[in-house]
Amino acid sequence: MARVTTTTNGKKQQVNTTTDVVPISVGKGGLFGQVVSHVVGKAIPYAAPWAGAYTLPPLAGFATNTMWGDTALEAGLASAGLGLGGAALAAVTWQVAGGNNKFRKFRRAQATASVAAGMGWLTCATAAGPFGHPMMDLWLLGGGVFAASWNIRQLMRNAHDETEQVEEKGGLAKLAEAIGLEKLKVKSVKGNDKGMVRAPIETTGGQTIAEVQSAVPKLAAGLHVPPSGVTVTADPDNAAQGVLNIRVADLLKDGVAFIPPIRLGLLPNDPIPLGLYADGEEFVINPFDAAILQHLLVMGVTGAGKSEFARGLLAHFMTRRKVSVMLIDCSKGRQSVGHIKHGLDVFISDMREAKQLLKALPAAIKARGDVLADEGLDQWEPKSSLNAVVVWAEEAADLADFDELDNIARAARSVGIWLVISLQRATWTNVSTDVRANLQASACFGVDEASDAGFCLPDSVTDAGAIPAWGSSRPGYAFATGMGIDQGRWTMEWRGGLTDRRELADLVTAGTPYRDPLDDTTANALGLVYANRKHRGTNRVNTDVSELPPVAQPRRELPEAGPVEELTAEQEEAMAVEIEDAYDEVMGMIPGDPEPDAPYANLGLDDEMPEEADDEMEFAQPEKLSTEEARRLLDEQLHQWVEGNQLTFSPGELALVTVKAGRKRPWLQGELARLVQEGVLRHDRHGEYDIVRSPLVPA
Repeated sequence: MARVTTTTNGKKQQVNTTTDVVPISVGKGGLFGQVVSHVVGKAIPYAAPWAGAYTLPPLAGFATNTMWGDTALEAGLASAGLGLGGAALAAVTWQVAGGNNKFRKFRRAQATASVAAGMGWLTCATAAGPFGHPMMDLWLLGGGVFAASWNIRQLMRNAHDETEQVEEKGGLAKLAEAIGLEKLKVKSVKGNDKGMVRAPIETTGGQTIAEVQSAVPKLAAGLHVPPSGVTVTADPDNAAQGVLNIRVADLLKDGVAFIPPIRLGLLPNDPIPLGLYADGEEFVINPFDAAILQHLLVMGVTGAGKSEFARGLLAHFMTRRKVSVMLIDCSKGRQSVGHIKHGLDVFISDMREAKQLLKALPAAIKARGDVLADEGLDQWEPKSSLNAVVVWAEEAADLADFDELDNIARAARSVGIWLVISLQRATWTNVSTDVRANLQASACFGVDEASDAGFCLPDSVTDAGAIPAWGSSRPGYAFATGMGIDQGRWTMEWRGGLTDRRELADLVTAGTPYRDPLDDTTANALGLVYANRKHRGTNRVNTDVSELPPVAQPRRELPEAGPVEELTAEQEEAMAVEIEDAYDEVMGMIPGDPEPDAPYANLGLDDEMPEEADDEMEFAQPEKLSTEEARRLLDEQLHQWVEGNQLTFSPGELALVTVKAGRKRPWLQGELARLVQEGVLRHDRHGEYDIVRSPLVPA
């Protein structure tokens, strides 16, 4: 079907030559002339290749043959030169006629072949002449093929735009172009039939992977998946390449079953399965087998799944050899782990006891370091005589200051003590940047604000789009790094296994014959903090395996004093209140300064006394006791505190003892220094002392 332009009454209009009636205009050739003119106009573009093919070669061949075809030497040299020139022209044609779609690739090959064929014929015609056989035959046949091939190309070009990227534009590539990433190459998209799609990507034209990562929310919206369903990870070896991961279906939404250990009695450095990744693979960690033991930061809002994660992980350790678990939870207490607390070597829900344990840890770290050095180990290994130790602290910022946590975190990893800190938000007010820098592993559950994830996860993970900003709406879902996890898995969602209280309790009970007691080195270094601990878990040494019940029962405390009834939560709370009241009453008995305006009014027993203070003090001093009697009075007070499990005190709390002994501050300072030297006390913080052992009990 063709359309021609006609003129009627001075107006131009287009009509269909097969269906429309063409108004006939008289003059200038009439209808026949117009048709001929239209056909000629359409044919001229297709005639150019034919005209060139049948005029240029013979003219060029005649000219070169006339110039250099007289002698064999001239013809040979000319042919050699034309051959080299033809090869160079073909190479240039191939280079400049590039393209990355099928039309441009075909044009490149066609243009290069045309140049090579034409120069080849001209080279031969220079020596043999253009009008003899077979040169004339090759010219007539080859010229027709050449012209026809370019006519076909012209027809194809009219049907398609050669600049269009037709073969690379799959669904993802079209979406990338729609959101401003038109120069992004999406290669070999593959699905795993488990709801995950993976596609290598490459940036061109000055775009970067960081720009692609910043467009992840748009990609997620365009694909109609959750914001966390699209991640883009950069290739560490090539800044222009990366991997696009898309979760198109959530196969974990119905829950994940708890994965029990493959057998009881494993070692601490055996893998621990804790759930499933979004692609169906098992989520496995192995902190004690990593090149460097990386302390763990667990973060997420209430209801995000942190407690479930803790129960599953700790239950695995409770079925293993050569590992001791210490849990500090002063917020939920027995609510979270009461059904498996018999597998804990230390379980603390009292704030004062928790602080005492953390203050005792540096001494244990030093003692363990000395043993590992004697064993020729740079860091803890299963062949060491020491147990691996897991210290899990809930809301640790309330238990110790930043410097204390920082010192513990820096020194503990090489001696096989794994520190886990769990809290809702790891802001700088809750955990200092120094402490967070030493918590190199992370498990980030749901957060309310996307920016909160940056307090827990590395920048490389959040930049990729792995941000669990779903709050508590998806309990158990998280992102995790470190702990022996392959870095390629850091941006993959996973969900922890759901535990059943009875099944987990039975599992921990079954692990009793395999649990080793805490090694003597660590136990002795912790001193009275460990010896006087309120909770004592079961293990292969202190439990008659034949009498283990089918369902785990909490072990009753204080076996030396006979069995006692287990306290209810209300009774435990009432007892804690009574202890606090008694403590306040004792502290209230310490006399205050009778002269608040005196120069020594704000001084403690640990501070320097002004020279004139002794003259100004108006205390009525009792009779001065002998050195032996005074020391006995001091030792009895320390022993009383040990029995009451008050293992930390300030010198001011001994003011009453000092007065009863008829002594003053210098005497108390000297006695405290003597007790530190004898190993009864530990003094590693200004203004506070820790009781290592009772002075009335022989070392």
